[in-house]
Amino acid sequence: MLYSVVVPVYNSEHTLEPLYSRLKAVFEEVLHEDFELILVDDGSKDHSFEIMEKLHNADPRVKIIQMARNFGQHPALLCGFHYVSGDFVITMDDDLQHPPEEIPKMIKVMNERDDVDVILARYENRKHNLVRRLGTWVSVSMTTKMLNKDPDLEITSFRLMRRFIADAIMDTTVHLPQIGNLLVMNSNRIINVDVHHDARAYGHSGYSFRRLVHDLIYDITTHSALPLIIVRNIGIVTFLISIILGFVFLIQYLTGRISVPGWTSIILVLLASTGLTLLSVGILGDYMLHVLNEAKKMPQYTIRKKEL
Repeated sequence: MLYSVVVPVYNSEHTLEPLYSRLKAVFEEVLHEDFELILVDDGSKDHSFEIMEKLHNADPRVKIIQMARNFGQHPALLCGFHYVSGDFVITMDDDLQHPPEEIPKMIKVMNERDDVDVILARYENRKHNLVRRLGTWVSVSMTTKMLNKDPDLEITSFRLMRRFIADAIMDTTVHLPQIGNLLVMNSNRIINVDVHHDARAYGHSGYSFRRLVHDLIYDITTHSALPLIIVRNIGIVTFLISIILGFVFLIQYLTGRISVPGWTSIILVLLASTGLTLLSVGILGDYMLHVLNEAKKMPQYTIRKKEL
């Protein structure tokens, strides 16, 4: 088997050589399997690409790609998927928080489970900071509701997947892809495997609170009509209440219990117009959701196996 390891790189000049050395040792001395390492430089500002060139010149199994600017982790992974040759694809971070020594554990489970398409690492002792952990928890909660995902399934960036899953993801034309969400949308044969999680050796995470909030809002507005559904439902309730109150105020007016001229008509117009406005927004939102789904150009199906 050939395993393709795809790593997005951003300002990781201190960790690239140790990462390569540890991966090489795992595949050659423990697994005795062939591997290729695909490093995608996501607009690094340090000497990361120079280190990548050094590794490539020393070992042709190391493929290197330099992106024109910083596009983000997920576009970098998607770029790397276009150059994989392996039967299986592994994704991991460049900061050594994902120990290469845990890969055999994931591969062992994959080999034993023919019914599994994707294995996601579940960290036994998560070393992320409080902001990152909080953001992850909120994101997982929202993703569970948006994608009807198993609430016990943890989505992380340390993954092992069969090649056809990576191919299916490449067929997606989402503007800003979220690999974890696309995995869930392409297969329900996904499980977690517990692995060790190391502390970050150098620098700090690029996932600030602002970045986490931005990604969460993007996830909600891209993969879910939840805000539109809420507005639509408020519109329906408001419109129904306006009809009921309309009858109530009309009866009060006819029985002489409202003495302020024009008050009844103003209230009726406000209630009816507000309800109709929100209801109209909700209906337009349903149409916008259909347009959004068409624009994504998601594959209509994903072939897991084929015998012709």
